Amino acid sequence: MHDPDKAWHALETTEVLARLDTPRDGLSEAQAVRRLAEHGPNHLRRAKPRPAWQRLLAQFNNLLMGILVVAALASLMLGHRLDAAAILGVVVIIALIGFIQEGKAEQALESIRQMLSPQARALRDGRRQTLDAGTLVPGDLVWIESGDRVPADLRLLETKRLRTQEAALTGESTAVDKATSPVAEEAELGDRSDMAFAGTLVVQGTGLGVVVATAAQTELGHISELLREVDKLRTPLLQQLDRAGRVLALVILMAAALTAAFGVLVHDQPLGEMFMAAVGLAVAAIPEGLPAVVTIALALGVQGMAHRRAIIRRLPAVETLGAISTIFSDKTGTLTRNEMTAQALWLPEGEYRIEGIGFAPRGDFHAVDADGQARVAHLADHPALLHFLKVGVLCNDAELAEVEGQWQIHGDPTEGALVVAAAKAGLAAGELRDDHGRQDAIPFESERKYMATLHELEGLPRLLVKGAPDRLLEMCHLERTADGGEVPLDAEAWEGRIHALSSRGLRVLALAEKPVHGIEELRDEHAEEGLVLLGLVGLLDPPREEAIAAVAQCLEAGIRPVMVTGDHAVTALAIARELGFAHTERALTGREVEAMSDAELARVILEIDVYARAAPEHKLRLVQAMQARGGICAMTGDGVNDGPALKRADVGVAMGIQGTEAAKEAAEMVLADDNFATIAAAIEEGRRVYDNIRKTITFLLPTNGGQGLAILLAVLAGSLLPVTPLQALWVNMVVAVTLGLALAFEAAEPGIMARPPRDPQAPLLDLFLLWRVVFVSLLLLAGVFGVFAWILNGQDGSEALARAGAVNMLVMGSAAYLINSRFLTASALSWRGIFASRPVWLAIGLVTALQLAWTYLPPLQLVFGSDALGLGHWAVILAASLGLFLVVELEKWLWRRRPPRRSATPRLTPERTQRRRRPSP
Repeated sequence: MHDPDKAWHALETTEVLARLDTPRDGLSEAQAVRRLAEHGPNHLRRAKPRPAWQRLLAQFNNLLMGILVVAALASLMLGHRLDAAAILGVVVIIALIGFIQEGKAEQALESIRQMLSPQARALRDGRRQTLDAGTLVPGDLVWIESGDRVPADLRLLETKRLRTQEAALTGESTAVDKATSPVAEEAELGDRSDMAFAGTLVVQGTGLGVVVATAAQTELGHISELLREVDKLRTPLLQQLDRAGRVLALVILMAAALTAAFGVLVHDQPLGEMFMAAVGLAVAAIPEGLPAVVTIALALGVQGMAHRRAIIRRLPAVETLGAISTIFSDKTGTLTRNEMTAQALWLPEGEYRIEGIGFAPRGDFHAVDADGQARVAHLADHPALLHFLKVGVLCNDAELAEVEGQWQIHGDPTEGALVVAAAKAGLAAGELRDDHGRQDAIPFESERKYMATLHELEGLPRLLVKGAPDRLLEMCHLERTADGGEVPLDAEAWEGRIHALSSRGLRVLALAEKPVHGIEELRDEHAEEGLVLLGLVGLLDPPREEAIAAVAQCLEAGIRPVMVTGDHAVTALAIARELGFAHTERALTGREVEAMSDAELARVILEIDVYARAAPEHKLRLVQAMQARGGICAMTGDGVNDGPALKRADVGVAMGIQGTEAAKEAAEMVLADDNFATIAAAIEEGRRVYDNIRKTITFLLPTNGGQGLAILLAVLAGSLLPVTPLQALWVNMVVAVTLGLALAFEAAEPGIMARPPRDPQAPLLDLFLLWRVVFVSLLLLAGVFGVFAWILNGQDGSEALARAGAVNMLVMGSAAYLINSRFLTASALSWRGIFASRPVWLAIGLVTALQLAWTYLPPLQLVFGSDALGLGHWAVILAASLGLFLVVELEKWLWRRRPPRRSATPRLTPERTQRRRRPSP
């Protein structure tokens, strides 16, 4: 009986009722009970949530966390409880951050479920009943009216001026007119005018429909299932940290094993003692503070983006934004203002263009001559234009109002555009309607495709008509001339004008009139013949002005905006051209995407920037195709339909003002101002954060390298350890939480948005940065061993004093290297390079204070086995640190003198190169 895959929209109403075995007076209670048992309640399937303990344990499922846990166990084996407690503290902090961010998919599903109407008015046993929407079954007859949220997918049987708002499901910006006539079986979701879909809102009229799908079988339920099935990808930073962690673990384990073996075999040291020495080497070499510093850097990025109106819901998304190569964006309300604007009028005397966008009644009229040149039109010299605008206001129900300095339309935005156009000509809608009162009206219906009103105008009763141009051409036999006369209608010429306006992406309406006499009540036959065509109006949902600039900035940064919309292809292409998109030669429709295999779609994904009439599964396939080509994708959206693609995208971007809760919960980032331009600002912030993370890692690793090498060489030489494991842990944590954190506050370097996105497959530490880590590690090693040997042997100092000198040399050398690290290759030998960063000097001051306390406070001396240094010791340590700073600056100078190399770029570089040759819009 019930087939969820049946094309109900293509069947006649009688056949639908027959197939569902539904009588005209509705199902009986007995039938409803049986069908409820068969199909289940009208609720979306609920996934069993993971227990909290499982979500918490899942946070430990990565190699870096494993390294930290091993470090803690190693510290316990060494008998250093302080080491273990410090490391475990870092582990717990990182795990709790991840735990708090979990559960996003479950919340998204819950927000979708809440969109289902809780109550429904159904016809059962021949009478209307108010039922729990969860008890509806296929075959139920359901009444809907203005303000209702549709409780299930309905095949409409009766409609009276019914219109539904389907923007959250199809992406259409305006309310959709509904009818009962079947449509083509292959019709897109947005074109199924005889269907009312679950979760959509009724904005006008009433209707009666039969339930054809409930729960997961509805279009809304299908999206919910898609959201459940989509896997979330790991971000590039997490992938690279995992790779770096594996390499680091392998190197440390090999070095520790070789060191222990060498001590046993060469120096004949006891196996247990060498094992503990190897564990100590691992403790020194493992960067315990690195994950915490990276997390804090990401958190600072979150704060920075919040100040720029971008709210981050998941920390790694901050970094991922810096790698974005493609932004899939919905059109309505994101790239456009969602404000219908009259852009062009075409009267028999010629075309007029209207300045201004949005609802503000400001802008001049320009007459276009035969050569296409526009000149300002003085309205007093164009009576036909004024008459056309008056008709547009009178045959209209919308109102324009200024509320707290903002112009708003009350009513249909399409009709509102005509009111705004008239206001630009100085025609006040209220005054016109008072002077020419409406005597009767035929409201707009999707079946008739026009609206008609009866007024007294210029002393004569006139029938005014507004509607679809193709329909009005059928109803008109004459056209108005510039001097007010009438001539036979040239239908072919007007069809050409309609096409010309449509090719600009404008929605076209026609206005007509005719004199009438002796009519008190309008009927359809009064309007459907003998009309005089007045002209055409082209309406545009204008692009956001800031979105045009943002698109240009994205193209300059090597980022490709792609429009994915439910609107028609011609309209979408026109908007894309105005926005300055790169590829606007053609658009693919959802039907064409559906006909393509995954491989075919992946082949063309770089060539098409506009996808029209797209359904949710099409958007998801587009993201997957781009990811298959190596792209890092952002997906913007505001409706339920965007949820699956938001979740699959590397960064899902939801709208904060017009977005549904489902979209926000599925996204990593929410735009507080619904502004496409905010994405560009967030990407710039993401690039800055990633640069600073690389600088931080490059700064921290030499500290561990210097310590690890010092212990390694001491074991190999059979000498005293210059730094104990507990002292090494102190250095790691102090340097990480003070000096390492300072680089997270660095400002963006010049030209950060003039370079292409980084290759997501490139290693976090490339060969250059690895060289820098090794080079500085050797410098620190030399300083540590030099100070240790000088105090121990040259000054006859104690082991505790020598180790105190070595530890302070390590920290002060790191402080000097921190200034180097502000710029990876640029010189820091300038006032700006040395002193311009307040966080850097605050960190140096803080670490100096901590080291003075570590060196001179007796409790810390007792715990860490250190001793008080003299002024001479400090002078040598500071001189060595200055020398390290100058040597690194010399190395950077040599790097800058090398011939420039073409950097590795992602696979999308040819596309970016082509775009950069385009003139700015």
